[in-house]
Amino acid sequence: MDELAVALVQSGRTASVASIREYTVVMDRPSAQGGSDAGPMGGETLLASVGGCFLSTLYAAAEARSIPVEGVRCRVTGSFAANPRRFGAIRLEVTCDSCPPADLAHLVEVAERGCLVVATLRQGIEVVATVAVRPG
Repeated sequence: MDELAVALVQSGRTASVASIREYTVVMDRPSAQGGSDAGPMGGETLLASVGGCFLSTLYAAAEARSIPVEGVRCRVTGSFAANPRRFGAIRLEVTCDSCPPADLAHLVEVAERGCLVVATLRQGIEVVATVAVRPG
């Protein structure tokens, strides 16, 4: 697989619906920021993507090492930077009810190295927006 693609369409005045395989995710701004609060903001979904990728990598690492993981929790926090407003840092805090601390620390290290989203953010990435020509 050389690419992943997600399609989004407008839903109402301020929301977008992302189609991801057979799933949909609604994204919007809170009403306090001029949105209709139909779903999380893009920044929130970015943090959820970081956490989801990180944890799925951690679970795979645990399975490969026969380390049982139950009751895993991960808090993902983005700290803002200005000009332009963006995340200047993202922090993940992981707990696990069933893992000894040394095993969890090792799994966190493996997941940190193996997570596609974390690796992408750490290396930086070019983002280019263009106007597509509609057929017709």
